[in-house]
Amino acid sequence: MAAPDEPDDPAGERPAPAVTGERAVGPATRSGSWPVVVLPENEAGRARHARPPRSAGYYRRALARRVRAQAALTAVLVVVAIAFVRIGLQHWREGTTELGVALLLAAALRASLPDRTAGLLAVRPRRVDVATYTVFGLVVILVSLTITGGPLASR
Repeated sequence: MAAPDEPDDPAGERPAPAVTGERAVGPATRSGSWPVVVLPENEAGRARHARPPRSAGYYRRALARRVRAQAALTAVLVVVAIAFVRIGLQHWREGTTELGVALLLAAALRASLPDRTAGLLAVRPRRVDVATYTVFGLVVILVSLTITGGPLASR
C-alpha cells in the first residue's frame, strides 16, 4: 500500500518529478537524493552550464598563488639541498652547520610572515614553530661545531 503522499502506481514505476521554479519536486527528492536543478536556456536553446568554463589565465593565476604560498618553504629547502650537497662532498661540518642555518631561516620566516604566506612552515601556533625551529637550529649548529674528529676527519 502506498503512503498517503505518494500516488498508487500498479506498474511499480515512479512518476517523473514535477518542476516548480528552479527545483524539481518529486519522489527522488523525498527519498534523500540530491534535488535536480533545472538551468535556464541560453539564446541557442541549450541549457547553460552551472559555471562558465575557466580560461587559461585563471589557471595561471591559481598556479602563481600556490607557488607564492610555498615560497618560504622553497627557500628553506634550497638551503637544505645546498647543505646536503656539501655533506656529500665530504664537507660534513659545513653541511651540518648549513642545516642549522636552514632551521634558523625557517624560524625567521615563520616569525616574520603571516600564516597565509608562511605556507607549510606554519605547522603549529607561531610561537611554538619559532621556538622549535630556533632550538633545533641552534642545537644542530652547536653539535656540528663541537664535534672533533669522527669517521670523516682523516680525509
